[in-house]
Amino acid sequence: MSSPDPASNDSTHPKSRGGRYLFLLILGFILGVIAAVMGLRALQARQDPFPDALMHVQEWHMGRLKASLDQNHCSPTDALPHLQALRMTSDNLEDAFPGLRDDERFRSAAAAMRAAADKAIATPPLSCAAFGATVKSMGETCRGCHRDFRD
Repeated sequence: MSSPDPASNDSTHPKSRGGRYLFLLILGFILGVIAAVMGLRALQARQDPFPDALMHVQEWHMGRLKASLDQNHCSPTDALPHLQALRMTSDNLEDAFPGLRDDERFRSAAAAMRAAADKAIATPPLSCAAFGATVKSMGETCRGCHRDFRD
């Protein structure tokens, strides 16, 4: 029988398994983060981006109108491109929110948005006072709808 080598006695330096457990903990954390991100991306892919995109585009054009007003750039050439874009995108409001299409308040708010844009395009603002009134009118139609339907 062979006897264990006294020079290789493990009792003086016990092996720690802490490194192995730490590695497994970090690996589990990384895999959990990856799985969570994949799950969230799958849920996000199921959502329709059109309503948010439409609202962002309209918000941008309203912001450009307000910026022009703040900078005293009140000519029709400053206002018309943004008013026309707001009018064009307002045609898609019912399509962007199909769950609200049958709601009479929503339909009237969308029609008010189109009417305000039509009025502003038909009589473009020629002064800063008229420009301000146009921006205020458009903003009120936006706020009216957001007050009733925004989450």
